[in-house]
Amino acid sequence: MNQTWPWPTLLSNQNKKAIAPGPVMVDIEGLQLSEHEKKRLQHPLVGAVILFSRNYESPQQLTQLCQSIHDLRDEPLLIAVDHEGGRVQRFKSNGFTHLPDMATLGKLWQQRPSLANRLASEVGYILAAELRACGVDFSFTPVLDLDYGQSQVIGNRSFDRDPQIVAGVSRSLIQGLALAGMAACGKHFPGHGFVQADSHVALPVDERSFEDIMKDDIVPYLALGDMVLPSIMPAHVIYRQCDAQPAGFSKFWIQDVLRDRLNYQGMVFSDDLTMEGATVAGDITQRAQAAFSAGCDMVLVCNRPDLADELLQHLQHQMPAESVNRLRALYPQQAFMSWSQLQQDSRYLYARELRSKYLPA
Repeated sequence: MNQTWPWPTLLSNQNKKAIAPGPVMVDIEGLQLSEHEKKRLQHPLVGAVILFSRNYESPQQLTQLCQSIHDLRDEPLLIAVDHEGGRVQRFKSNGFTHLPDMATLGKLWQQRPSLANRLASEVGYILAAELRACGVDFSFTPVLDLDYGQSQVIGNRSFDRDPQIVAGVSRSLIQGLALAGMAACGKHFPGHGFVQADSHVALPVDERSFEDIMKDDIVPYLALGDMVLPSIMPAHVIYRQCDAQPAGFSKFWIQDVLRDRLNYQGMVFSDDLTMEGATVAGDITQRAQAAFSAGCDMVLVCNRPDLADELLQHLQHQMPAESVNRLRALYPQQAFMSWSQLQQDSRYLYARELRSKYLPA
């Protein structure tokens, strides 16, 4: 493909670019990097990469892909994925453990809370260990939305309707992630579970009062805080009685509520700016600028490489030092075992045994 790039030509393969991470997360199209994608990932505005099912064939292939991404820059790009379990698990075959939906853990908590917390921790460990053994740094999990029984997109991705159960079981899952050296991300602030519409294809509107949202949906965020939950993703939902903008573009939700009232100091990712719920803010550059103005640290552009290139060409935004530090705090702090080593690891094998014994396949 012929392409005129809006940034300098790549350095040679022997000389990686020594630049700080930027404020944009992008994706890639296949099982390995194209030359076009290598150039995109060396753009100074890029700071992270998100992977999808199309990027996975086997643990060995995924490991090679992650290594090629990490090798592009002196400070490696953060490699992320939506890997929650249930119907949102990007890698499922050729060795990856099929993880249960979170509602299964919530239902178990109502019967045997201690066992549910133990299994949530084991599921979190398996999730993070398998990803890290392939070179993936970070997963956008857990879902902290409450299950009101009416959301088209949340449903059994939620632990439960009860915010205390959501807070407790998610804490255990996060502990499991941490055992494998992976940070967590709570989504979708302040809560996506009440609205029926799917923000991927529509712009949901939540008509509840601020008081109702605070007494239920925000409870898990209050209970966990940034020491347990180092990153958050806002919802592409308008809470009309609180603000006219979707939460991801709202200074009220991100600055007034999250930063000031909840004193949250962690990373704030936008949800995918190509989703229908984000189009209210304008073109892709206007959407990114609206997210940054509201207080997001990093924006995501997924499944539209043309819009990713457009954003990188036109966006004028330098990632503040505090946002860079928040992003760096999400990087794994220690090396992890390889996939072959993981398959022989007694801690991992025990976690898989417990998962098979107590949770449906």
